[in-house]
Amino acid sequence: MEFKSLKNIETSFRQIRLFGIVFLVVCLAIVGYSVWSSYTFAEAQRQKIYVLDGGKSLMLALSQDLSQNRPVEAREHVKRFHELFFTLSPDKSAIEGNIKRALLLADKSAFNYYTDFAEKGYYNRIISGNINQAVQVDSVQCNFDTYPYKVSTYARQMIIRESNVTERSLVTRCNLLNSVRSDNNPHGFIIEAFEIIENRDIKVQKR
Repeated sequence: MEFKSLKNIETSFRQIRLFGIVFLVVCLAIVGYSVWSSYTFAEAQRQKIYVLDGGKSLMLALSQDLSQNRPVEAREHVKRFHELFFTLSPDKSAIEGNIKRALLLADKSAFNYYTDFAEKGYYNRIISGNINQAVQVDSVQCNFDTYPYKVSTYARQMIIRESNVTERSLVTRCNLLNSVRSDNNPHGFIIEAFEIIENRDIKVQKR
């Protein structure tokens, strides 16, 4: 009877030891998974920045190397300038609005072209002739090997009259300077030494 009791005690001890080992392995697995998850989460958070919008709302933005996007932003900046500066409608307030927004993206060289066109009556002829002018930018070539960045733009102008549509080629060049980003200049560039190289008729199509 005593031998059987000792045997039961030894069996119980083995079971307790087995359960203890299993419990320890499970705890180590949970701790290891927790450490790995925490490390992964911390690495993911390092790739993000949080921006407060007026101290009220929280906006999540992915952090990335800004230099990777500069060529894209440069082309978009130049394209936007051309669309604003050369897209005209027979409405004085619309013309002035577009020109004003375009001049916020460039220096005095663009303003000089605006004053020259105005003095020659170009905008008045647009209004009096009920002419619409649109521009389509075909390509923007930027050289980022030197600073200021050299840019050449190739576009087409469509001058729409009641009787016909005139298509003109438009080639310009300019330099790009880095600037401060703002609501009026979201890409952070300023156009300088703006120059129209070519602006000639390609074809005239009757309507």
